[in-house]
Amino acid sequence: MSSPRSAGLDLVKWLAMASMVIDHLRFLWPTAEWLFVIGRFAFPLFCLAIAANVARSAVGQAFTAANGRYLGWMLAFCVLSEWPYHALDVGTRTFSIMPTLTLGMLLAWGVHHQQRWVAIGVLLVALLASDVLMYGWPGVMLPAAFLLALRGGRGTWCVPGFVALAANLTNVWLQVNAAEPVTLMALAAALLSAPLGLAVLRGGYRVDVRRVGRWGYWFYPLHLVVIKLLAR
Repeated sequence: MSSPRSAGLDLVKWLAMASMVIDHLRFLWPTAEWLFVIGRFAFPLFCLAIAANVARSAVGQAFTAANGRYLGWMLAFCVLSEWPYHALDVGTRTFSIMPTLTLGMLLAWGVHHQQRWVAIGVLLVALLASDVLMYGWPGVMLPAAFLLALRGGRGTWCVPGFVALAANLTNVWLQVNAAEPVTLMALAAALLSAPLGLAVLRGGYRVDVRRVGRWGYWFYPLHLVVIKLLAR
């Protein structure tokens, strides 16, 4: 049975969406490099939200109706997000972020529910398709890395932190411009996203945090469409 609703988890989702929008505003202001740096928090925070959702379910109950609906929504928005993503980021060689997050969720399921065949299968797909996945195979591993940090004690934040750093290093521009100040700041943000996200998730909140429901799935493709229209 799932745990009660977590205000910290909803706050992580709000921060993930806010940093994602800030990142994508680069399509309106390409010279604003600081937008890219702040945007490095988005993907790790989404992965943390996935890990927290997975961790709330009872171990061994992978094949449930709730998980089936969860997977169904993720797969649906893998399809619905492709056109807006490619319309905005013309020339990109990767899929939108949704396939990476979906594979990451499945890997986290395999780890949490001790389904080794699921975990191994997802890892093989991630390795084979790494070049067309945003953040590559390290990105697929990030939700599972956060899951291990949620289970562990102090200091375990470094596992998802360094996986997030490795995921960002799949970016060709960052590889080519490794010594640039914006690259160093971006990688620092990726590394720090783990302890920041875990602290937000575990924080005690006396005020209500507005719930991020299923409308959150629509937010990703729709905000891409809005930015594309504004960029004309």
